[in-house]
Amino acid sequence: MLKAELRKLMLQKRRALPTEEVQRRSERIADQFFSNFPLRPGQMVHVFLPIVKNNEVNTWPIIERLRLQYPKVRVAVPVTDVAQNILTHHHLTDDAILIENPWGIPEPQNAQHILAPEVDIVLIPLLAFDNTGHRVGYGKGFYDRFLADCKPDVLKVGLSLEPPVPTIADPNPFDVPLDAVVMPDGVWWNK
Repeated sequence: MLKAELRKLMLQKRRALPTEEVQRRSERIADQFFSNFPLRPGQMVHVFLPIVKNNEVNTWPIIERLRLQYPKVRVAVPVTDVAQNILTHHHLTDDAILIENPWGIPEPQNAQHILAPEVDIVLIPLLAFDNTGHRVGYGKGFYDRFLADCKPDVLKVGLSLEPPVPTIADPNPFDVPLDAVVMPDGVWWNK
């Protein structure tokens, strides 16, 4: 299926999910993440903050567990720079002041800036993914540009409420494939 068709279909499907179901699946995704990805002190995990109105995976259970169970693992979150069409990255602390941007994404206003090569694991939002690790997002390319700036061995992990689709028919040459995708019932690995 083509990205544009898949994007429209998956947005409709996700928006139809009851809030309680999104939360249930999100908590299971958090459990799968911590069961399958060992973390070490000093690592930096980049986590997207969810767009609630779009029923995105709620990443707050992951962030809270990182804070409580892995206090020596640093958490970074993105801020959208629309003028330059890029993401900037900031250390998320307990005292962060979050304000929603025009798309409904909470962003820290007072957080320390970090550089992409400092990140060890990136948790990536998506609408759909296929069996080759290609993903469909909102179509702006923010994450592909960010991932291209990361160190070569950064672990690229999508978070998905749904299982993979067989094939995304029109990947772009600049699309960065995922290494893994965490779903409520397991983890898909790109082999």
